[in-house]
Amino acid sequence: MVPSSISSSFLFFFAHKSFTHINSRFYTSATTVFYTSHHLLQLLQFSINHKSLKLIQQSHTRIYSLGCDQDPFLATKLISAYSICGVPRDSRTVFNLIFHKSLVLWNSLISGYAKNGIYKEAFDLFNQMCWGGEKPDNYTLATLLKISGNVGDLETGKMVHCKSIQMGFVSDTVLANSLMAMYCKCENFGDLRKLFDEMLHRNTASWNVLISGYGIPGNFVFNEDMWELVKQMQIEGIKLDGYTVSSLLPLCGTGKGKWDYGRELHCFIVKNELALGSDVHVGCCLIDMYSKSKNVIMGRRVFDRMSCKNVVAWTSMITGYVQNGGSEEALNLFREMQSREGIEPNRVSLVSVLPACSALAGLIEGKQIHGFAIRNELNHEVSLGNALIDLYSKCGSLDCARRVFHNDSFCKDTISWSSMITGYGLHGKGQEAIFLYNKMLQLGIKPDVITFLGVLSACGRSGLVTEGLNLYSSIIMDFGITPTVEICACVVDMLGRSGQLDQALDFINSMPMRPGPSVWGALVGACIIHGNFEMRDLAYRFLIQLEPENPSNYVSLSNVYASSGRWDVVAEVRTRMKEKGLRKFPGCSWININSKTHSFYVADKAHSCSNLIHEMLDDLKLTMKGAAYVPDLEILT
Repeated sequence: MVPSSISSSFLFFFAHKSFTHINSRFYTSATTVFYTSHHLLQLLQFSINHKSLKLIQQSHTRIYSLGCDQDPFLATKLISAYSICGVPRDSRTVFNLIFHKSLVLWNSLISGYAKNGIYKEAFDLFNQMCWGGEKPDNYTLATLLKISGNVGDLETGKMVHCKSIQMGFVSDTVLANSLMAMYCKCENFGDLRKLFDEMLHRNTASWNVLISGYGIPGNFVFNEDMWELVKQMQIEGIKLDGYTVSSLLPLCGTGKGKWDYGRELHCFIVKNELALGSDVHVGCCLIDMYSKSKNVIMGRRVFDRMSCKNVVAWTSMITGYVQNGGSEEALNLFREMQSREGIEPNRVSLVSVLPACSALAGLIEGKQIHGFAIRNELNHEVSLGNALIDLYSKCGSLDCARRVFHNDSFCKDTISWSSMITGYGLHGKGQEAIFLYNKMLQLGIKPDVITFLGVLSACGRSGLVTEGLNLYSSIIMDFGITPTVEICACVVDMLGRSGQLDQALDFINSMPMRPGPSVWGALVGACIIHGNFEMRDLAYRFLIQLEPENPSNYVSLSNVYASSGRWDVVAEVRTRMKEKGLRKFPGCSWININSKTHSFYVADKAHSCSNLIHEMLDDLKLTMKGAAYVPDLEILT
């Protein structure tokens, strides 16, 4: 849109007065014609810069009225302008009215189709161009390669590659980079590397495409160390740019030995002034890297030093807090983004902050976000709908979750059905979960592992053991899925909750894989509920053997022995913890009052109202003891 300071009516008036002045001398000389075209090109560029379709149409009308409609420069500009504004139909109209079509015009229209996602028509236009005797150039082929990569059409991309070799363009560095990008998007890493090695001249973009291939999951073709590749790039005199470090940063912060690389890249960015302030993408990648490394404090430091923050930067920082358990900080930042900076959240922002509401049981905040999404017509996105179902289920509002699920405002996917099934399970409504699961199958929607986990967990919480075992058999027989450790843990929990401890242990011994901590943890919980101390000790031994560094296991074991008065074993467990240097973080609970979250830890007296709270707790204890006291009437008599 045109800025408010320059209204379209004023601009058109200005253009009209200029054109009227020029029109009186339009045919006097070639210089006047050039002068007219020059001003028309300027007006078109202004319209493109502000993406004003109205101004483009007004300019088009003036071009036609002045008889400049056959000017190749103006025609090319008009085709690009309409494409940028998302009206490729009008671009085609301008193109069809040109008598002598140059290669530049063909390229402009093909590129416009590609930018608007009209891929088939772009290739049809290319074929029409070739049949008309017009030979493509490297720009034409690069555009077609981009389309092939976007749709994942490897065969068509290879045909374009052959055409490039046939026409002698394969030595062109820009076209070779486009070929590499196509192979990368189609995940043909072998041909990508082969093409890279055969290039006579490589620039920064060539290395960037190769490096980005390392970040794609499932790439097992490149055997050498990527960081050695980066060193080789610098040895050849190619300097890393913002795109290079943006491709490398997502590969840091995950896995062992990558943390130092992330810090080194951060130092490189600062040292080489790679625009941390103005390049939002680099800053966001740094925030993401530090968040994945569980160093959200450093991520926040990067965020605070960014001079230019858009909604993407704010969303990255909010996501970092959510990933690291800083739900309250995420919500505060979400509010600050709107109130202080006046930045309106987008769909990704809403999806990122909703888990923070779930973690804090912030039903009111979640409903406010839901209302914002409806007002701004963002509620049609399936990812937001799924996040809302999860939020309402975890905040205890199953009716709201059900209403979101049954709303036709978005097209439900497998995650939508799985979220609703899991919500029913959390609220102990196993029959409803099974009914929804069966309906999902009837509609031909294929369940995934999360769906199976949700419905099995629902059966376990509702005591539907027979139905759960039948489902487990169906997973193996009907869907041909090898059960995961998590699925097996659900079955153990289901059998254990119902008191079938021997069957649970037999199931563990027959599992197709080694039982994990979740499996033995489920058996421990069931043994404590039903008082089977012998099996409980067995399960604990395996649990500690699998997770020797998890302090929660030792604390739970210590509490169990303390409840039975076995203080010698309690001392032994505590000693082992001390020797290993293990310390469990204290438990935390919270309550939200007037949009403010109050957190309380075990034996914590840091709250400003701590004395008043403890006085109230003491009164409640006395009241509960009094209500629970029943006198022994036999003694009185």
